[in-house]
Formats: sequence, C-alpha cells, structure tokens
Amino acid sequence: MSPGAYPGAPGGAVTARDLARHLGVSQSMVSRAFSPGASIAPGMRARVLAAAEAMGYRPNFIAASLSRRRSSLVGLVMGELANPFYPAVLERLSQALQAEGFQTLLFTEPPGQEADACLPLLRQYHVDAVVVTSASLSSAGAAHWLGDGRAAVLFNRAAAGDTPLDSIACDNVAGGRMAAEALLARGRQRPAFIAGRADTSTSREREAGFFAAFAERGLPPPRRLDAADYSYGAGHRAVLAAAEAKPDGMFFANDILALGGLDALRHGLGRRVPRDVSVIGFDDIPMAAWPAYDLATLRQPVAEMVAATVALLRARLSGAAGGPPHSERLAATLVARGSL
Repeated sequence: MSPGAYPGAPGGAVTARDLARHLGVSQSMVSRAFSPGASIAPGMRARVLAAAEAMGYRPNFIAASLSRRRSSLVGLVMGELANPFYPAVLERLSQALQAEGFQTLLFTEPPGQEADACLPLLRQYHVDAVVVTSASLSSAGAAHWLGDGRAAVLFNRAAAGDTPLDSIACDNVAGGRMAAEALLARGRQRPAFIAGRADTSTSREREAGFFAAFAERGLPPPRRLDAADYSYGAGHRAVLAAAEAKPDGMFFANDILALGGLDALRHGLGRRVPRDVSVIGFDDIPMAAWPAYDLATLRQPVAEMVAATVALLRARLSGAAGGPPHSERLAATLVARGSL
C-alpha cells in the first residue's frame, strides 16, 4: 500500500477513522496519540504513530481545533522589530511555545500604537492567546479579549492603570538603580539619562530607578535627554544635542540608543570612552559585545522571562490559574564591559 492511499477512503486519503479501524481502537485514541500531553500509554502512542506513518495518515489539526474549541495558536504582537532586542525575543518565544504544542502568528503594529487594532484579526484566526511586546493594549480591549475566554500576557511591558493583564518583565526600576550605582562607583559627577519613547513603561521605569538612586543619596538629579525614540539615530542625535553639557556618565534607556550615542561621543565629539565618559545601555543585544562597542549594559533575563510567559499562558488556558492579573519582575544583571 502506498502512503496516502488507503482502500475505501474518499480519494484515497487516509482518515482518523480509517487508522482507528485498522488498529482496532477508537478515534479518540488516535487523536490523543497526536496531542502533546494527552493521556495515552507510551506503547499505544508509538503503535498509532507507526501505523500512521505506514499508511500515510496526516492529522487535520484545523478540524481538530474546531472540535475542541481551541486552535493552539498564540498571536505575538510586536511594534519594534527594528530594535535588535525584539527579533531575538521573537525567536525564543516561538521556540518555547512550539515546544509546548502551540503555533505562533506574528502581528505587527507601528511603534507607539495600541495593539487593539489587531484584536479583530486575531479573533478571525481563532487565536487562543496573545503575547504583546513593544506595544500596549487598552483596558477596554484587554477586558473584551479576556472576556472571550482567551489569555493575554504583556511581555517586557507593565500594564497601564487598571488594565487587567498579566505582565512578565525585567525589573527595570532595579536595573536603573544598578546603572546609577555603577556610575557612582566610578566617581561620575555629571550623569545623564537618555530616555526612549515616553509612552513605554520600560523607559519610564529605568529612568525612575536611575533618578531614585541619586535622590536617596542627597545628590543632584541627573540631566535628562529625550531621544524620543528607540533607534541608533535617535541616540546619536541626543548625544550631539547635549555636547555643551559634557556629562561624564551616560545611561541609555536601551542598547540601540547607546550604540548611536557611543559613536557620537567617539567620532562626533572626540570624547574618550570610558576615560572622559562612562556609557551604560540596557538589554544586552548581541551588538553590545562587539569589540567596536564593548558596551556595558544591563542584561535582561530573556530566557527566564520567556519561560514564565509560556507557563502563565498554559496555566490560564487550562484553567489552572485564576484570580487577578499576575505581575512578575525578574532581575537584570550588570555586564561591565569596556565602556564603563
């Protein structure tokens, strides 16, 4: 018998009923053999899979998802793919979700816009859950989405106001404090913070922690420079605009800003790093370790954040986790490279 051709099946296509009849088991047994985590003896699963391979059976996961009212699809909503940090997050999230039996769909929103506009499209694809990174979701949009029995997690974002969303993020406030302490330990007297977009919780939290460390020591507040974006060019322009102030320590809201700032300091202003000015970023993107930059930075615990996100989604979808929104903050690590 050639694979895919089973006598009696319409058009020669092998169905779950054909496979079950051939093995003398129920269709539900066949279904469980192809469902990760389903209750079935290992020997029986192996027997079903071997017979399916021999007969050329391929399960119809779309039909199965409709019958169980779950698609096993997770939507990933992103708005900053130009930032090297987020493609790396996308890869890790996709791999971790697939390992748990989910498949992913990527939806993009322009930076600074809410993800609400994606929700109708996500519903059309019968997406079970959504992970929102580098974007935001309004309180009304979140309530409507969760009211449908779906799950949602903000990744590397804090929920705004009374938005009823789970949130998994780095402890950005503590990270900002660590940056301040690193600059103070090196005797820097004229520090500056280079902010990203004002509508992002990450930039606001990092700024809050940085400024708090100086206030608690009774020191003057750092200078604040507004890059207004998360890009190499924005960091470069912000540093050139502050040339007269000559800060001796600079903490950037993220690494891509810091890379632009480093090039502006070295090649635009002729300042020596770290002799004249210390520079710290946030994220630890791969380029930060390049010898041309050797950027000191706060490393986000991405692997742990991804694992926590996937575990929370599975718990919400299975009904194992109930109650109010869950908020978890994981510690950053200072990576002290040559720019410090």
